[in-house]
Amino acid sequence: MKNLLLIVVSFLLANSLLAQENYKTLSKEDSLKIYIGQQTYEVKTYVEKHKAQKPKNIIFMIGDGMGVSQVQAGLSANGGQLFLTNFKHVGFSQTSSASNYVTDSAAGGTALSSGYKTYNGAIGVDTDTIAQPTILEKAEDKGLGTGLVSSSAITHATPASFIAHQPSRSMYEAIAADFLKTDIDVFIGGGYKHFTDRKDGRNLTTDLEKKGYTVLQDINQIEKFKSGKLAGLTAPEHNGRAPERNGMLPKATSKAIELLSKSKDGFFLMVEGSQIDWGGHQNNTIYVVEEVLDFDQCIAQALEFAAKDKETLIVVTADHETGGMGINNGNTAQQTVKGGYTTGGHTGVMVPVFAFGPGAEEFTGIMQNTDIPKKMMKLLGL
Repeated sequence: MKNLLLIVVSFLLANSLLAQENYKTLSKEDSLKIYIGQQTYEVKTYVEKHKAQKPKNIIFMIGDGMGVSQVQAGLSANGGQLFLTNFKHVGFSQTSSASNYVTDSAAGGTALSSGYKTYNGAIGVDTDTIAQPTILEKAEDKGLGTGLVSSSAITHATPASFIAHQPSRSMYEAIAADFLKTDIDVFIGGGYKHFTDRKDGRNLTTDLEKKGYTVLQDINQIEKFKSGKLAGLTAPEHNGRAPERNGMLPKATSKAIELLSKSKDGFFLMVEGSQIDWGGHQNNTIYVVEEVLDFDQCIAQALEFAAKDKETLIVVTADHETGGMGINNGNTAQQTVKGGYTTGGHTGVMVPVFAFGPGAEEFTGIMQNTDIPKKMMKLLGL
């Protein structure tokens, strides 16, 4: 028996070393398509127990560009477990926009924020460029706490579509100005320059401070912030990749939940893992996996709160899939993933929807992306 064990171990080690040696001979482009396992993290199991049938709070989490293959890549890279595996209610979202079979993040974000299909590039407006209220704005009007967190600029397409109303996603300075037209309680992401280095000469951070916001740029200072309105602008434009961010996105998620949970009437929070999409655009499996795992750590923060709170619904989905990613090979035990791609752009395939908490059963089956915010609005009584 001992000899057999030695043979098996030797065989596995030889295969692993062979894989590493083959990896070294690959071109730089092909090597980016293979993720070789690193240290895993422990995944806790959470039990769904509700105080009521409808939620008091909703945490809406968007993995930009995250299709089924991206989720599978993350599962394999972490040895077969993600915090996402705690979600037992699963469905699919059809992502086409009003103008294109393949959506962009602006139209996809607007569909998920407002319940309206619109043209690619639109931020919070319908096909006639008429502003449509978002779930965040409706929650704010009802007195709920509201927040946005993103690893990209907070003015980028997905977070912008929850708070701004502009005909084009490229209007970053106008989008930044739209933040001042709201009473959002907390927002954390990049995009500092869109508030300060502007063609109109305004410094919107001064205007934010006049409205009662504390404006912070360092994630360590943001972590120490205790109460009040917070504008966390953590990078001039976009934050770096996950290994460079020092846990910025999970830390920001945790802080936003902490601040918003003080709202007696409940809260709505949107968290975006922006750069899963960017890894897909680059056909870079390493980039994709790192961002999926980082996003899963944000899901961990949401689950930890929701499991204790018992009044919080978490919905996790994507605005679209990016890269036409497939899993061509891999080894869960060795945490390796070999991705393959059909495009450097977005695709029109359905993306998964995961739900945990009161009302989670509403998010099963095949649905339109516009159904998701409508269901959430109904559950919150908006």
